Amino acid sequence: MRALNRREALELISAGLVAAATPSGSAEATQTFPPGAVIRTVLSDIPPERVAGGATLFHEHLSFADDFMTRWVRYAADTRREHALPSATPSATAPSPRPAAAPPAPAPSTPSGRYFMQDADYQVEEMRLARTDGISCIVDGGHADMGRDIGFLRTVSERSGMPIVAGAGFYAQPFYPAALSAMSEQQIFEALMQQVASEPVGCFGEIGSWDYITRDERKVFRAVGWASVASGLPIFTHTGIPGKSALEQLDLLEDVGVNPAKVVIGHLGNLVDPAVEVHRAICRRGAFVGFDRQGGQGDATQVPLVMTLIDAGYADRLLLASDLSNISQTRQAGGPGYGRTLTVFVPKLKAAGASDAVLRQIMHDNPRRFLACVPTQSRPR
Repeated sequence: MRALNRREALELISAGLVAAATPSGSAEATQTFPPGAVIRTVLSDIPPERVAGGATLFHEHLSFADDFMTRWVRYAADTRREHALPSATPSATAPSPRPAAAPPAPAPSTPSGRYFMQDADYQVEEMRLARTDGISCIVDGGHADMGRDIGFLRTVSERSGMPIVAGAGFYAQPFYPAALSAMSEQQIFEALMQQVASEPVGCFGEIGSWDYITRDERKVFRAVGWASVASGLPIFTHTGIPGKSALEQLDLLEDVGVNPAKVVIGHLGNLVDPAVEVHRAICRRGAFVGFDRQGGQGDATQVPLVMTLIDAGYADRLLLASDLSNISQTRQAGGPGYGRTLTVFVPKLKAAGASDAVLRQIMHDNPRRFLACVPTQSRPR
């Protein structure tokens, strides 16, 4: 199926596929949250109802260090070579690994000469465009070890009007600070709680295992679980290449007392299994299954996976986002932009048979249910 153009996508949105209206009796009109529940954004704590009129993307990136994607591509290529896997096919949804011997390319920059995730003017415009596409809230899945800048996110949110939720945590083994390996789980927990106390973060994420889960990654997952229980903040994860440790991630979090309803196991669109056995197991345990990296050729494999889970009765356990990482994917560079989950992927689900009500549930209700929390600590100043 061809991707819709912007005019066609907006017509679908205005017709009610992901409409802002919440008619009497709809899921959005009746959805309730615990007393005191908020979505903690970089600018303020807001009631979940504030973002009910549009889609919320549970896993995106707006702020990276200049060298983050260069390092990511190198580590991914090294991992694929170690397992004798073919190089990833270039696509619009993910960067293609370069041979390790190739010199690193400079970070793709905007007309200002800055890397686009460090150019506030560029990202403000991308957020404005995402709002016109029907996006009402975005979760940034970065943190300090990825070069995420809270001040930058605040600027982008304030100028664009887009509510942005910032993540906390440690990413995955190749990106950990050198000191982390020698830290105990208690010390990692204390470092995480310091992040929560000092920055207006609204979740832990993305928290990853890079390939087969390592000793250090297990320590981090347990510490993140404790920090989630202590802080009240939800968690979303990054599963390896592809999804090797999905169930173990959930085991580690549940073992320390995390409510699975506050967990998203991410990148499971990469785990291509027509029977969706792992996906179903996660849903049955009450956690969310995260699909991302949408808007390109990978959609052909993701749509059947999502539809199988919808048909099995698990629409209430699904979350979608695009995990945008490359300037070529942005609207200003001619791509579909941060709204591509809504304008490119969701219409494909509609064409495959998903109802408007189910799509509203997945794009509007589920992410608010995931993000809404009752923080145990006062909001940092």
